[in-house]
Amino acid sequence: MRTLSKLALAALLIGFVAPALAQGTSDASITVEQPWSRATPKGAKTGAVYMTLENKSGTADRLTGASSDVADKLQLHEMKVENGVMKMREVPDGLSIPAGGSVELKPGSYHVMMIGLKKPLMAGENFPLTLTFEKAGNISVTVPVQAMGASQDKGGMGTMGGMQNGKSGGGMGNMEMK
Repeated sequence: MRTLSKLALAALLIGFVAPALAQGTSDASITVEQPWSRATPKGAKTGAVYMTLENKSGTADRLTGASSDVADKLQLHEMKVENGVMKMREVPDGLSIPAGGSVELKPGSYHVMMIGLKKPLMAGENFPLTLTFEKAGNISVTVPVQAMGASQDKGGMGTMGGMQNGKSGGGMGNMEMK
């Protein structure tokens, strides 16, 4: 009878603990909101992941890296326009997430760059991504892949920044990767 009681207690605890663990980052100091990626054409070797990182703690944290089995290497990158030229650079020291604040990783700005894609990213598929934070540790998320040209994952597909009816909208300038 004691064994049965212990098993019942264990099952009850699992029933309460498992859903909490399944929520991912709901009780963590860092939450990952709306992660997404764009589909890539056949033969593409790079892709990007976007999301919003919210720091609910009273202490700043830093995104220091990422990993996924869909690419050989992942890096944190920043894109910005300097003197009319769009430049993309690795952020080797990581990305600071202020205490009580958030940082948006979005097209044309900060993003997780996937280098050496092992296969094309297809719209409608998902893939796992693990983000590494200086204080919060590892946080794993599932990344949905949106259609090529998607600009955000807020219920609609959006349009590619700088493009209108398939023509350059200007203002994007040249792109330089360092």
